[in-house]
Amino acid sequence: MEFLKPKNKSDNASSTQKYVDVDEIRDGIIILKSGALRSILLVSSLNFDLKSTQEQDAIISQYQNFLNSLDFPVQIAVSSRRFNIEPYLDRLRDEEKQQQNELLRFQISEYKSFIKNLTEVSNIMSKYFYVVVPFSPVEDEQSGLIDKLFGIFRTKEASFAHRELFETYKSQLLQRLSHVAGALEGTGVRVTQLNTEEIIELLYNSYNPSLYTATIIKNVDSIELAPLR
Repeated sequence: MEFLKPKNKSDNASSTQKYVDVDEIRDGIIILKSGALRSILLVSSLNFDLKSTQEQDAIISQYQNFLNSLDFPVQIAVSSRRFNIEPYLDRLRDEEKQQQNELLRFQISEYKSFIKNLTEVSNIMSKYFYVVVPFSPVEDEQSGLIDKLFGIFRTKEASFAHRELFETYKSQLLQRLSHVAGALEGTGVRVTQLNTEEIIELLYNSYNPSLYTATIIKNVDSIELAPLR
């Protein structure tokens, strides 16, 4: 279980938290202050223009089937980040140090300088595609009473009941995730669910766009769909 709230709350942190809808992140699922749940899927991209006419028609048809199969809302978000070249430059530095051939070492140094200068003068961006899948539990008198007990008294019985409700809602949300992942896979893209740590990183970067250097959350080339089946 992870929280976005700091352990030692300052007045500034407390006032900022009022404008954030996220209350808690648990088991890779966002719990909003309203009690609704959200899960985030990272989706790979494909080069539509390089596909043949038949392939393009098939992709459009599969995407249309995906949209028509939904009986719940989803949110599609695109995040543009400045490309982080530092890991690649670090690798080149290591190769340069280990290279015994003087000519090859010089070429690596020149290439490293070229790449560094290119990224400094050019605003190279990378895009990440996300699908946010929601689940909103039905409010009733029993759940309202449990939430009050859990929020005010925090007895063992209330905590246990609250966990049971969460597991029930989580199961239904995972069914939606499996449906969305399978339908999107038919278009030729790869899909994976973000875990707790990745969601925290994504939300932090979203709320603090000028305070971080963009990093790749997950390598979409190694995505496995098995956990969502």
